[in-house]
Amino acid sequence: MNRILKTPVAILLMAALAACAANDPNRRAKEGAAIGAVAGAILGHQINRNSGRFVGAAVGALTGAAVGNYMDKQQQAFEKQLATEQRQHQVEIQRLKDQSLKIDVNSEVSFGFNSAAIKPAFKPTLDKVAVILKRYDRSIVHVIGYTDSIGSQAYNQQLSERRARSVAHYLIAQRVRPGRLYTEGRGERDPRASNATAAGRQLNRRVELIIQPLVQGHEQRAYEPPPPAPQR
Repeated sequence: MNRILKTPVAILLMAALAACAANDPNRRAKEGAAIGAVAGAILGHQINRNSGRFVGAAVGALTGAAVGNYMDKQQQAFEKQLATEQRQHQVEIQRLKDQSLKIDVNSEVSFGFNSAAIKPAFKPTLDKVAVILKRYDRSIVHVIGYTDSIGSQAYNQQLSERRARSVAHYLIAQRVRPGRLYTEGRGERDPRASNATAAGRQLNRRVELIIQPLVQGHEQRAYEPPPPAPQR
């Protein structure tokens, strides 16, 4: 699991935002930068999954009977908000057997070649994702980056990690609570298709958001890294 961050997020945010004067015309921009800086510190501690959960991450666990209905409504909200992106094959939404939701993001529309910088045109899509995540906050969100097999394994691993962190940083800047976000890079592992073709490599270059519900009595499961999906 990700390393526990000992300094509460609230304290970090209060300290960062205290520097933004109420009458400062650039206050909103400075607040965004402050939040982003805190996000970077937090996520830097969340890459290593060697210990327990993030302090204060859970809002309130769902009872077993309520999980299905809660995730149904969340899935419907994502499908409504991301209908255009789904039609354009930029985003794919799936419901998993364990009640988790998986959002596949095509890296061709989200990142430039050999880059971990989010494309400006894709930010409105992430804005929509952030709105739903804030509305349905009884979950832990795993952001996982993948690449194709072009290039060295070491480089692809680093690129996948940087892309996952970029997405998480952006979501935190949109005020998704940092304690809910865990990032991981899997490089060229767990391909969705063969890397022997251009079409297959495009499917393998992706970022996944796995949204795992917090279930009462089984909260720790939400923090566990999602297993790889079966190959298609």
